[in-house]
Amino acid sequence: MQTATTLRRTVSVLAVLLGILALGSTAVAGPYGLNRDSIPDKYKWDFSDIYADWDAWEAGMAELRTLMDQYAGLEGTLGQGPDQLLKAYRLGDKLGMLLYKVYRYPQLMRDTDTRNNEVSARLQEVQILYAEFNSKTSWFNPELLSIPWDTMKGWLDKSPELAPYRFGIENLYRSQEHVLESDEELLLSRFSRLNSAPGSIYDELSTSDIEYPEITLSSGETVKVTPGNYYHILSTNRNQADRRKAFEAHYRVYHENVNTYAAIYNGVLQRDWALAQARNYNSTLEAALFGDNVPTEVFETLLTTVKEGTAPVRRYINLRKEKLGLETYHLYDGSIPIVDIDKTYQYDDITEKIIASVAPLGEEYQSKMRQVFTDRWIDVYENEGKTSGAYSAGVYGVHPYLLLNYNGTLDNVFTVAHEVGHCMHTQLSYESQPFATADYTIFVAEVASTLNEALFLEYMMERTSDPKERVALLQHAIENILGTFYTQVMFADFEWQAHKMVEEGKPITADVLRQLYFSLLTEYYGDAVELDDYYGSTWTRISHFYGSPYYVYKYATCFASSAELVQEITSEDDAVRKAALKRYLNLLRSGGNDYPMNQLQAAGVDLTKPQTVQAVVNQLDDLVTRFEQELERI
Repeated sequence: MQTATTLRRTVSVLAVLLGILALGSTAVAGPYGLNRDSIPDKYKWDFSDIYADWDAWEAGMAELRTLMDQYAGLEGTLGQGPDQLLKAYRLGDKLGMLLYKVYRYPQLMRDTDTRNNEVSARLQEVQILYAEFNSKTSWFNPELLSIPWDTMKGWLDKSPELAPYRFGIENLYRSQEHVLESDEELLLSRFSRLNSAPGSIYDELSTSDIEYPEITLSSGETVKVTPGNYYHILSTNRNQADRRKAFEAHYRVYHENVNTYAAIYNGVLQRDWALAQARNYNSTLEAALFGDNVPTEVFETLLTTVKEGTAPVRRYINLRKEKLGLETYHLYDGSIPIVDIDKTYQYDDITEKIIASVAPLGEEYQSKMRQVFTDRWIDVYENEGKTSGAYSAGVYGVHPYLLLNYNGTLDNVFTVAHEVGHCMHTQLSYESQPFATADYTIFVAEVASTLNEALFLEYMMERTSDPKERVALLQHAIENILGTFYTQVMFADFEWQAHKMVEEGKPITADVLRQLYFSLLTEYYGDAVELDDYYGSTWTRISHFYGSPYYVYKYATCFASSAELVQEITSEDDAVRKAALKRYLNLLRSGGNDYPMNQLQAAGVDLTKPQTVQAVVNQLDDLVTRFEQELERI
């Protein structure tokens, strides 16, 4: 990266993208079983696109050490003029691109088998080296900011070669009040590895060391309740007692460790508040939103508007309760379809459908998407030791990598459409932006993914007359809004209130967090659901809480943005459609070359207006009405 701060952001972004360009749903074993060696290569990542082997990776590490020493040796030279500044930025770019490769190679490989200690050790090598580099380069931002802005502006105006770095430099001067003196920055840099410790502890406790229980279903089948099997039971098993048994078994593992999870999360909260205070922010929310230049009012308005718009959620739940014939309705009843369509989707069959569904985005977009599917950019099926869920992670100068745990359910089909949207966003940004502005912010990250899902839904709805499949598709659309919009806002509410407790000096315990989460569930769902005891502990497995603070609300803002964009992109008015498509593709190509609110406004979305959020509430209300009408036709 071009500066010490943005190089630090590379590792931060790499880690964040693993969790936040991700879906939490997981899958059961695919058609080749859980043994990775049994899965054909075409369904597995090709790591050789990054490095040919570990020897090549070691050479990359050696080069990284050399470049880091060179970069650290530039201390005291930035004020010598624009040419010297350009030298530092270009060296930073070279470092950043190399860092992507040496980090991703072991990190991606580890995610295919988290039990591999040798690969984990190599990943730690990168992290240790990077922590050392942080200390050596903590001088960069204070030294840069010691140059008067008028002088810096003159350099930028007269030096076209500095153009790729202008936005980053201007943004750094904007944040000047939050950049400390060099010795203070050095002190904070020494805590960089410690800052990531809560997330690492969570990962080990929840992935590497977790032991999943076995249950016997009413059919007599014994099932190990892995994340994939748990989700599969909830979405396919019509016996409520089986779903309850799976729920209790799955969450018992987390509930029995709830005090440990509370201690880990308290570490996250204390870290965030300490860093916010150290950098002169008034709150953790202000600190989290400052980087994207998002006013705190946008966050607060989102939460208020969504809380006031929960009536369609409760109407949908009550409709489900009636149609499913349940005396009581629980949140573990939320994934079972109201009607059975007895249909699974083979992976090789759905890829062409997903490509066809994005026709409104143009032939070039479709062609690039096809490459994602054919060139081993995707790791498709679950195997023993593989990390759960799904995510997209980029390697600048190479291509994005997409992790799935595909099991053939309709939900998994939409997961593929979602994650390929991330891949396309990353690829278009990499192709269009210099390294300095290639990383788009989390604030816009979910726009491309949720827009892809919306296009795929309409594609499927237009091509099926089967009333049961139409109901299933509408249910998916509704559940998508509940999961991507309402649930994420509730998570954000939990984060915000927990952080405010720490800011006010209140204690954080498992009981405190349990009560907080229960109160939010009641606030959002009212009496439409019966809350089981374990639901007070379900916050423990939300991985986002342990990673980047205040991320999850961006799912909701992105969903609102994509909902508005897709209406124009699919407009019957040719002029409106073409103009909207041009603005949207420009958004994907713009990477991180501006503040995300500005990028979205240029694309035609204004998140400062409450009606943008309210439109999603209205959309859900309309979908529930259509859902009810389709049910009556069966």
